[in-house]
Amino acid sequence: TFQRWCKEGEVKEDQRPYAPRSNPQKLSPTEERKVLELANSPEYASAPPAQIVNDLLEKGVYIASESTFYRILRRHKQLNHRGRTAAPVKRSITTHKADGPNQLWSWDITYICGPAKGLFYYLYLIIDLYSRKIVGWEVYDEESGELASEVVTKAVLSEKIRLSEKPLVLHADNGSPMKSATLRATMEKLGVLFSHSRPRVSNDNPYSESIFKTLKYRPAFPSGGFKDIDEARTWIHRFVSWYNRTHRHSALNYVTPEQRHEGKAQEILAKRENTLEEAKRRHPDRWRNRPIRNCSIEETVYLNPEKES
Repeated sequence: TFQRWCKEGEVKEDQRPYAPRSNPQKLSPTEERKVLELANSPEYASAPPAQIVNDLLEKGVYIASESTFYRILRRHKQLNHRGRTAAPVKRSITTHKADGPNQLWSWDITYICGPAKGLFYYLYLIIDLYSRKIVGWEVYDEESGELASEVVTKAVLSEKIRLSEKPLVLHADNGSPMKSATLRATMEKLGVLFSHSRPRVSNDNPYSESIFKTLKYRPAFPSGGFKDIDEARTWIHRFVSWYNRTHRHSALNYVTPEQRHEGKAQEILAKRENTLEEAKRRHPDRWRNRPIRNCSIEETVYLNPEKES
């Protein structure tokens, strides 16, 4: 190739991008016109490509696949929303961030089994996204906006939040209690900002879903159900105490949510790092050229971060 470039005594421009290439999979202009004629014919004008292709196959005719039909129609601007239903709307991701406790909370309601099949209690639970601390919870025998208002009010008061400094954002999904007028009025009175997941998007509230899984997969969780609501409240109280004060959270580099919430995480991790550095100095052959384990922690937590384009 280099010799061909220099054949006439000078280096010429690379001609490979200009070489003629054939694509055996591509439809010919005649076949593409046939696709458009069929899609706009009186027989198929109201039919989607999936029906057109299969009807033609029954007649012994094959021109192109459904995806090729769609591609050609899209290129000629002949794809439009049809029917009386509203056209789908692409909604932006609800993005929030927190660099300290009591800036961004997430809450949800989950079923916990009662003493009989079909009988459930409802666990209302609020978690701080920065520290993963459970800041509020209650167990009731029904779900409503009034009960949700009580849980939110108790959590705000127990955390002694001064909302004049920085407003608190409370994120939830689109359940009926989460969007009730009673809860909205309570949050406005408290100065709490509300945030909701996108409609029909199940993973916009991942922190609450994750902690519910942790709760229900605990070895001591009574899979057969609780005898009564008092037993359920007692068990949840023990779980919350364990989760906040004892559980070393993997997302927090194995400090407890309460330690992170109270601002002790950096001190604890620095102590771990010093211990590891000292151990490495005593026995460098055990580490060789490898660094000690990472003792850092993310200082900013995001809810549904936007993907880089």
